[in-house]
Amino acid sequence: QVQLVESGGGSVQAGGSLRLSCTASGRTFSNYVLGWFRQSPGKESEFVATITWRSGDSPDYADSVKGRFTISRDNAKNMVYLQMNSLKPEDTAVYFCAAAARWSGSSNPGHYDYWGQGTQVTVSS
Repeated sequence: QVQLVESGGGSVQAGGSLRLSCTASGRTFSNYVLGWFRQSPGKESEFVATITWRSGDSPDYADSVKGRFTISRDNAKNMVYLQMNSLKPEDTAVYFCAAAARWSGSSNPGHYDYWGQGTQVTVSS
């Protein structure tokens, strides 16, 4: 079992930045694919970013966040991060980190085995 806990959410004005963190416990996740998803009220879960454990692989991003968000991980600390810059009101959502025991990154939430409880991000105009 892997337990994931997100932190770093909050309220920010448009154009601002936030850095989300996700701590894993219960089992080392160095060989897990990690991802960030978000969900707004009345909407389905939306893929944000994914990263594998292999240093040679490039992360993958949703088109809506590409160039603004950066996913990274620190296996020694069992942490995954999401740096969010140039935030827009449409980025407002609950953000979830997720872990998957698979080879390649994925934008499909159904491929992930473990989920955190989420952290709220609110961007005002």
